[in-house]
Amino acid sequence: MKQADLQQATARFARMLSAMGTEPRLGIVRLLLAAHPAGLVVNEIAEELQVPNSTLSHHLDKLRSEGLVTVDREGTYLRYKANTAGLQELLGFLYAECCTRNKAVEPQSVICCK
Repeated sequence: MKQADLQQATARFARMLSAMGTEPRLGIVRLLLAAHPAGLVVNEIAEELQVPNSTLSHHLDKLRSEGLVTVDREGTYLRYKANTAGLQELLGFLYAECCTRNKAVEPQSVICCK
């Protein structure tokens, strides 16, 4: 990867990580991943996480603007889904350095969700 491309990618992924850098937003991403591929409508997210709709709307907008979630209109409802392609790119970016090139972390030692 060229240096300019690497810098662009680093900036993009830093914004994604920053967007997930609050407890409510990380909770939203995890909840939408659990509901994949159908996703959830706003009221379902609010009910599950006990977040007021006005606050939730702000969090969802931030996650959408950074490419972490997608939204589809279904009549009067908004259905949010985890953008698994964007998350896969983010994880791949981190994984490439830590677990392949210099083996800072052995790939088989990466444990998810114990």
